Amino acid sequence: MTSLYSTLKVELIGTGEQTGTWGDTTNNNFSIALGEAITGSADVNFSSGPVTLTLTDTNGAQTARNLRLNLIGNSGGAQDLVLGTDCQIEKLYLINNTLVDAIRVKNTSGTGITVPAGKTMFVYNNGTNVVDAITHLSSLTLTTALPVASGGTGSTSTTFVNLASNVTGTLPVANGGSGAATLTGILKGNATSAFTAATAGTDYAGIDTAQTFTKGQRGEITVLSDGATITPDLADSNNFSVTLAGNRTLANPTNTVAGQSGSIFITQDGTGSRTLAYGTNYDFAGGTAPTLSTAAGAIDRIDYVVRTATSIHAVFTANYS
Repeated sequence: MTSLYSTLKVELIGTGEQTGTWGDTTNNNFSIALGEAITGSADVNFSSGPVTLTLTDTNGAQTARNLRLNLIGNSGGAQDLVLGTDCQIEKLYLINNTLVDAIRVKNTSGTGITVPAGKTMFVYNNGTNVVDAITHLSSLTLTTALPVASGGTGSTSTTFVNLASNVTGTLPVANGGSGAATLTGILKGNATSAFTAATAGTDYAGIDTAQTFTKGQRGEITVLSDGATITPDLADSNNFSVTLAGNRTLANPTNTVAGQSGSIFITQDGTGSRTLAYGTNYDFAGGTAPTLSTAAGAIDRIDYVVRTATSIHAVFTANYS
């Protein structure tokens, strides 16, 4: 009876065959055929093209039978390692890709598995396709931090992510960011707008779609000129400060816009007891104009809201003497 061969090309001696030589055959089966399949390693040399491996009926050394395939040479771009004739068998491979390109390991049919450049993978040939040999680990401990590119944080700490080194691009507004790579000024427009530098004395539209952001609303305090009549200009600021050197009249303001609000700070000079009269457009809460503090250096604050262009409602008086 003539010898046959297993899928791993182990020679199966026929009954009564190889009298006086069967020892050599058996030695080759154990030392070469089974040795390669269990612990063997063989180089697979690439030269700018795909490589196809085959198995033949011999128990001599064969690259495709080895457990570990060490991919070397010059790939010249992504290539295929094809398990060809008689390699459509169930077998485990450890693929060590030392090349600069990814190599796909596949059967003559099937989609195969791609081993990245410089990486090592266990793959399994199920006879029809080459698939991942490992798809689940019950636990995993890494010597170094898992990189961001692999879904980790790049950090060994569990309490933070390094925003300087682990985050690229801009954080969207929907995620609490600005949507911009740099912050150079105040926000112009709605929450999705870019940041632009602020210019002193310039109005900025767009805190919402119906409001104008004037510099008075940024909390500036403008010193008013002291004289017999004091006239606030609401185009310049919504907060004003004046020190009275005599009895004065706070005239109707100019450039009023409905919806404006602000404060007027009145300071008594060193003499004190100065009085303040008001223009006809002022409408005080309770119908009574506030009386200023009389102490020298006392400061009174009158808060106001512009209801219409000709009506200013004073809503509160506070004394800081």
